[in-house]
Amino acid sequence: MDLNSASTVVLQVLTQATSQDTAVLKPAEEQLKQWEIQPGFYSVLLNIFTNHTLDVNVRWLAVLYFKNGIDRYWRRVAPHALSEEEKSTLRAGLITNFNEPVNQIATQISVLIAKVARLDCPRQWPELIPTLLESVKVQDDLRQHRALLTFYHVTKTLASKRLAADRKLFYDGFLHAVFERLKQFLECSRSIGTENVCRDRLEKTIILFTKVLLDFLDQHPFSFTPLIQRSLEFAVSYVFTEAGEGVAFERFIVQCMNFIKMIVKNYAYKPSKRFEDSSPETLEAHKIKTSFFTYPTLMEICRRLVSHYFLLTEEELTMWEEDPEGFTVEETGGDSWKYSLRPCTEVLFIDIFHEYNQTLTPVLLEMVHSLQGPTNVEDTNALLIKDAVYNAVGLAAYELFDSVDFDQWFKNQLLAELQVSHNRYKPIRRRVIWLIGQWISVKFKSDMRPMLYEAIRNLLQDQDLVVRIETATTLKLTVDDFEFRTDQFLPYLESMFTLLFQLLQEVTECDTKMHVLHVLSCVIERVNIQIRPYVGCLVQYLPLLWKQSEEHNMLRCAILTTLIHLIQGLGADSKNLYPFLLPIIQLSTDVSQPPHVYLLEDGLELWLVTLENSPCLTPELLRIFQNMSALLELSSENLRTCFKIINAYIFLSSSEFLQVYSGDLCRSFCELLKDITTEGQVQVLKVVENVLKVNPALGPQMFQPLLPSVFRGIIDGERYPVVMSTYLGVIGRVLLQNASFFSLLLSQMACECGQELDQLLGNVIEMWVDRMDNITQPERRKLSALALLSLLPSDNSVIQDQFCGIINISVEGLHDVMTEDPETRTYKDCMLMSHFEEPKVTEDEEPPTEQDKRKKMLALKDPVHTVSLQQFVYEKLKAQQELLGEQAFQALMETVDTEIVTQLQEFLQGF
Repeated sequence: MDLNSASTVVLQVLTQATSQDTAVLKPAEEQLKQWEIQPGFYSVLLNIFTNHTLDVNVRWLAVLYFKNGIDRYWRRVAPHALSEEEKSTLRAGLITNFNEPVNQIATQISVLIAKVARLDCPRQWPELIPTLLESVKVQDDLRQHRALLTFYHVTKTLASKRLAADRKLFYDGFLHAVFERLKQFLECSRSIGTENVCRDRLEKTIILFTKVLLDFLDQHPFSFTPLIQRSLEFAVSYVFTEAGEGVAFERFIVQCMNFIKMIVKNYAYKPSKRFEDSSPETLEAHKIKTSFFTYPTLMEICRRLVSHYFLLTEEELTMWEEDPEGFTVEETGGDSWKYSLRPCTEVLFIDIFHEYNQTLTPVLLEMVHSLQGPTNVEDTNALLIKDAVYNAVGLAAYELFDSVDFDQWFKNQLLAELQVSHNRYKPIRRRVIWLIGQWISVKFKSDMRPMLYEAIRNLLQDQDLVVRIETATTLKLTVDDFEFRTDQFLPYLESMFTLLFQLLQEVTECDTKMHVLHVLSCVIERVNIQIRPYVGCLVQYLPLLWKQSEEHNMLRCAILTTLIHLIQGLGADSKNLYPFLLPIIQLSTDVSQPPHVYLLEDGLELWLVTLENSPCLTPELLRIFQNMSALLELSSENLRTCFKIINAYIFLSSSEFLQVYSGDLCRSFCELLKDITTEGQVQVLKVVENVLKVNPALGPQMFQPLLPSVFRGIIDGERYPVVMSTYLGVIGRVLLQNASFFSLLLSQMACECGQELDQLLGNVIEMWVDRMDNITQPERRKLSALALLSLLPSDNSVIQDQFCGIINISVEGLHDVMTEDPETRTYKDCMLMSHFEEPKVTEDEEPPTEQDKRKKMLALKDPVHTVSLQQFVYEKLKAQQELLGEQAFQALMETVDTEIVTQLQEFLQGF
């Protein structure tokens, strides 16, 4: 395609291709498609889109066709590939000028240059990077910006190469001069004002360079070893010396700190405890690190981090005054916090202090000793320095364990600083109470807690909101600590709870309310029933807060968590909350309502806790169960909680509950069992087992559709022990407590299996005896013995054939449950319960829930806990003897192993 003659024709067709008229547009697009494979076509396109006098839409289209052509025809192996001669001309033309006036077109040109670079750089296009670097240095703003834009896209594209050979080629070329290039860019930034359009692109390019380096360090730590020294020198000089002044911007400082942190922490560079076990590569890297991090270097880094980077900035202090809640959210990890400089400096300090604590501990302690006593409230700089040093001591708490007598420091200085009420001293009050929170789980004597509680109570009344919020945080850390003692805290409970509640009402930001609610929840959880006298105000306020938080699902999650702890603390008295509580549970667990995505997990937990503490089943509480069918269909990770909720309803009021929902429940279970894990199968069967335990008369009929599969599982010898154990528990309940239904089930199964009824019974007993070891729970083992013994007395030959197995199981059961009274030398069944006793609860134990009491009352009706196995064995054997006569009975006993008979006789002494 001749350039001169073709340019006019191509320009005309491109113009037609921008038309809105399809009659003009379609033929033009077809013509352009035919030209795609014509030699010289892309040279024409280059001439058109670099001609700034032409229509923007035409130039835009020319760029797009050029870009698409790179994808299709630039590779040498592509069909209709461009010639090497034309590609060489195009590469030169693309980087002749960086003066495109239209931003959108400039971006597309940068992207297409990057596409070519991905295929040709550096081998076929060695001049690309030097040309870009030279263009970045020019004084023309437009050219500088466009060159930077292109440099950014080129670097980003080359860094994304995935083939190992390509990556190595890029890193070898890129890393060879990367620090020099970074220095050039940083020097360029001196001459580019912050308002200049190039500034943003320059900074992005610098950050991209550092990202590529960090990625290389992360992915190939040993290949990075030759660059460790240069990287550390570069990063430390720009961040911790005067070299960075005027050029180092915040994101660049963050990246430099990430460099230092990654090298300090890199496991590849850490030798084993025995040096001879380390690889030569590790030892080489460690040697470079050690030679760099000398005492003067470490001391300077530590001092600069604390005295420069830890200082509260003017911007932060202004935010404290104008938006105190915003300030606390930023300080405690808001969304923008993790990308900002402060957390990065703190993490670097922690990592360096951990790695070099023996060197740095004396440096930090010297800084602490220089700050003894109260600081002049008029000296703002001194206050900020003290705040920074205390911050460092808090961050390094674990490392300073053996070097700081924190209890003495608390008594002799810190406590007094908390009592300085001057407004300008508030940074120190806030920092000290934060500092105590950091040390509370490290080193803080239990007998000093009351002094701390006194200080916390006073600070919760501080005039400054930030101080009060920080104090609430430390209170949470204190009550969460394993050395927390309720008796020490109780004298302060009422006042602190009131003050926390006032703080909850005062704050307005969603994040802050969540935080204060979390503190309240922790307090309620730790003091449990002791909270009851003081929760009236909170109970009245939560409905209002729930209504106000309609658009804030995370705040609603915090409310749900608070309610969970509140219900546990109130116990049966929580029934008074039902008008507010039950609609919340209804909404949170209704999968047809959008908020369930956020609220479901906590909502289910609240539902369960409400049932466990409910004194009785109300119509409203019963109605909520309508949500369960859809929840069971989800088969999600919340299934275990759903089963707990179902069991809680069964224990609460089985007859009322099952009368309404047994049909739905049975259908849901039948569906679940078609496609569920082994654990899920066991959970379903445990529900059935509980129903049979609570309601042995009606339970088997209600869940009749499930029982044949259980029966078949036993006959077929279910291979999973935990499932087999549950099968035997279910059938054991039916056999022992509803023999007539067992007979019906046996007849049904005999028909289905095409077996004689007695033959099937014999198979079941034989499998039961054979798989008894699958049952590990003592209650179920005793149940099996009682159930099999309930078949006696019998003259049925099949049962007599299994007599030996039944006696073996019975003796095993006696070994499980019989304990010897050392005084009377007689045996008694340790599972027997005769009456209900309220358990004595120590201060640190949680009192029994209403459900715990219900389970205890249920146990008083359960044969496992009311029938003596010893007595039952004796009575059944005596009845069998009377049925058969002495001679036939003795013949039956002779089928039992003599050792088993001896053990049996020992257990039955005295009968």
